[in-house]
Amino acid sequence: MNMLKVTEEPSRYRHLEKMTIEELTANINREDQLVALAVEKALPSLNTLIHAVVDKLKQGGRMFYLGAGSGGRLSVLDVIEMPTTYGVPKGLLNAVLAGGADKLVEAREEKEDDTEDGWRQLQALQAGKNDIVIGISASGTTPFVLAGLQQCRAHGILTGCIVSNPGTPIAAAADFPVEVITGPEFVSGSTRMKCGTAQKMIFDIISTTTMIQLGRVEDNRMVNVALINDKIVDRAVKMLMAKAGIDDYEAAKKLLIEQGSVRKALDHLSQRI
Repeated sequence: MNMLKVTEEPSRYRHLEKMTIEELTANINREDQLVALAVEKALPSLNTLIHAVVDKLKQGGRMFYLGAGSGGRLSVLDVIEMPTTYGVPKGLLNAVLAGGADKLVEAREEKEDDTEDGWRQLQALQAGKNDIVIGISASGTTPFVLAGLQQCRAHGILTGCIVSNPGTPIAAAADFPVEVITGPEFVSGSTRMKCGTAQKMIFDIISTTTMIQLGRVEDNRMVNVALINDKIVDRAVKMLMAKAGIDDYEAAKKLLIEQGSVRKALDHLSQRI
């Protein structure tokens, strides 16, 4: 397949080693400002993908990110936060990383070329037709991701992808491709920069929008947040006080701890009326 690898094009900037710190930071920031505009252009296809994700999860399915490199690692971080932030069960959103998510800090880049490990990990997690798998690859050619998506398609599993080049093999293998073209990197080929920033933004959009659509947010509040530390407990107590009209902080805290979340506390109060 003939394709243009924008991500591998030379930087628009030359002789970086001769720039001052002020010049470097200004130019990097100038490039970063292009990322949100690139994401905006991709919103129609991203919206279509999110509709598919929400539909699968509402039907009892799960979502899997399948990735390698910086994008894969960022997807792991996004998935880790969902049970705490929105109170959903672990395993609803998942991340399958080249080399294994348990090897996150080792950056095992050589595993990107493994064409069997992605599908092997998905099988171990019992991914099936009720689920959706989203491939993450800046280049759009990563063998680990491509082979995994091709196996998903062969087994009737719905797929999406997030890539940063147009017309890639991975996009062709996905039912819901999302192409976010951020252009050449400040340091040529260093896709941990603009591509990584775009991926982080998209993960935030996918997970946040999905959680809201699943009813895990009310108004603009995380009413299902897990009470894992003092800061979050204090935030949740004040949330409960505001929503339930409770003036006594300690009474609200006692009720919150007993019920386990703001949402459950509010449900408990409504049953007493």
